[in-house]
Amino acid sequence: MTSTALPQDLRELVHRFIDRVINARDLDDAMVELVAEDFVELNPLPGQGPGRDGFADVLRMMFTGFPDLHWTIHDTLVEDDRVMAFSTWTGTHQGEFMGIPATGRNATVEAWTIDRYRDGIFVESRIIMDVAGLLGQLGVLPAPDGA
Repeated sequence: MTSTALPQDLRELVHRFIDRVINARDLDDAMVELVAEDFVELNPLPGQGPGRDGFADVLRMMFTGFPDLHWTIHDTLVEDDRVMAFSTWTGTHQGEFMGIPATGRNATVEAWTIDRYRDGIFVESRIIMDVAGLLGQLGVLPAPDGA
């Protein structure tokens, strides 16, 4: 699918989603406005349901585990209707997250996403996160030798 949107327009859509949905925690109005009902996560978390509702459930789980979660985009590349972004998210593990009880530890997690947009709406994503790094920061995995 080829997009007629300019690269800057697609970058703006990614930033708008991060700012309004994730950082502002708006899983109602902004989520409905910016994310397609039939949204597809190509690399879903275990147990993630389909569509926008499944995506919202994952974000709720993240907000429960890390109530101060903040997502920052560092770099983007645009091709046709896709935006690849390198980001980090930070937060303090204050609630259960994926079965892990709160540890009170701070975490900084790197993530790569490839997001697809159609007519200004977020329709598809693939996320690759440093889960091993997250688990190490939470103390679930042992620290590497010398750390």
